[in-house]
Amino acid sequence: MTQSCEKLFDYLGHFGRFQACIYFASIFQAISCGIHYLASVFIAITPKHVCNVPGNVTSVLLANSSSNRIEDAWELWTSAKDYLVVQLENGEVWELTQCSRTRREDAFNLTYDYEGPRSTQSCSDGFLYDQTKLESSIVTDWDLVCERAWLAKLAQPTFMLGVLFGAVIFGDIADRVGRRPVMWFTSSGQFLFGVAVAFTFDYYSFVIVRFLLAMVSSGYLVVVFVYVTEYVGIKARTWASMHVHAAFAVGVMIVALVGYLVRTWWIYQVCLSITTLPFIIFCWLLPETPFWLLSQGRHEEVEKLINVMEKWNNISTPCKLSELCPTHQDEPVSEITEKKKKAPSVKNHNLLDLFRTCTMARRTFSIWLVWFTGSLGYYVFSLSSVNLGGNEYLNLFLSGAVELPSYIVACLGMDRLGRRNTLAPFLLLSAVICGIIMVIPQDFSALQIAASMTGKFTIGVAFGLIYLYTAELYPTIVRSLAVGSGSMMCRIGSVVAPFCVYLADVWVFMPQLLVGFMALLTGALTLMLPETLGEPLTSTMEEAAALGARRDRRAQKEETAFSDVALEKLEAPV
Repeated sequence: MTQSCEKLFDYLGHFGRFQACIYFASIFQAISCGIHYLASVFIAITPKHVCNVPGNVTSVLLANSSSNRIEDAWELWTSAKDYLVVQLENGEVWELTQCSRTRREDAFNLTYDYEGPRSTQSCSDGFLYDQTKLESSIVTDWDLVCERAWLAKLAQPTFMLGVLFGAVIFGDIADRVGRRPVMWFTSSGQFLFGVAVAFTFDYYSFVIVRFLLAMVSSGYLVVVFVYVTEYVGIKARTWASMHVHAAFAVGVMIVALVGYLVRTWWIYQVCLSITTLPFIIFCWLLPETPFWLLSQGRHEEVEKLINVMEKWNNISTPCKLSELCPTHQDEPVSEITEKKKKAPSVKNHNLLDLFRTCTMARRTFSIWLVWFTGSLGYYVFSLSSVNLGGNEYLNLFLSGAVELPSYIVACLGMDRLGRRNTLAPFLLLSAVICGIIMVIPQDFSALQIAASMTGKFTIGVAFGLIYLYTAELYPTIVRSLAVGSGSMMCRIGSVVAPFCVYLADVWVFMPQLLVGFMALLTGALTLMLPETLGEPLTSTMEEAAALGARRDRRAQKEETAFSDVALEKLEAPV
């Protein structure tokens, strides 16, 4: 793809009716990516639970409150250290905790405190779960509690591991076979694997199918960014690529809404999976991108595509491909072959090229940290939202809703303040907000929620603009490699994020402490990166390394010129 091919958009329109239809159809399916990425928030939820008893319960005692049913005691259950005292039909008295049960010997009076002999047993009769808010989850269906609780906690990290593999595999396949076939396959896979998850028969089949679902979801999300970028002109490209993230956020909001309405996990999973079924029916109508077709030498197909775009965008003066994008298609094949033989061989670049000089090494290290921190903060704030107190469904909905204005702010900031001057302040602000969350008393749940939503907003701004900023910081010869390696760091951050959330069991504010530290460190390092606003894309490593120095020299020249003009005005006779 040559730079002159951008003339296609000058002629056809940067965001005409044809591109608008393509764009909104494509990002509609990106909603399902947001759905599946966060669906486990309610699929793998662990409700209050105690060991089951070998018999029918006639009386229940919790502290000073008594009842005839265990279901009535859940509202009084405030701590995992609490235990229930129950009496069975045969008169036996049992103490029930989350992971064990104790039979009181020779005790027939129902009292909460007991000092006599007792025998402790395992939960061989299963568990009793609080079903007041949730009828079933994978935890209740497969008893993923106590010594099996780690299996429930592993569900989200294994999904994110699938996301990592999918990004690598399908990104490469899309460059080889085209964007359209990969979008067909991954979008169909999201529907099929999404529904299949609901009908898995045990935990291990659930994890395997979810892993495959993660791969195709990640594959679609990676390819759709490329797809819409290659159909939108440079004048609308920043906003268009940024708001693919917005579709993802809508998916998060749908998860919260469906989770509130449907309390059985497999029905919930089916409802989420059929949300984007309309796209599966019509996705075969999406055309291949003109840039990929040009890269494969399929010029006739590009001509046909241009004709279609002319009709849709009401272009009255037809134009040939050779006029819009000068190529060698009019030359004889023998001449093209001869030119390829004479042309110097192109060097294959690898990851080490990103660390060729000290300047580029520092830049790469900083950018990788931004990718990692953005992803870590994004998923920590999202996954932690259901544990903030209040209505967990509303919290997750707000967590997705605050992303929408964050992407607008990111676009405005990038165009007016600059990339670095938007990224660094919002990273540092994220660190400050994490500190504020840690000092807010836990009793003030409204303040906790407001601070967490603000943190999600700030990290959303940083996470949204890093794609474009990375592409501008590196030269053409390693640009894809730089973005790809940054994306890998992003996936690593998403794998680490669930484990970071689980550290709240060690200390309730441990996730915020880790995210705040990373955001502070990354924000400080970002201040040392060069600004790329208004800078042309670089082609060589030398040009990329000189980005900051070149801007400083230009600013110095402008300052000198301004000083000279001011001096001339002062020296001029009145």
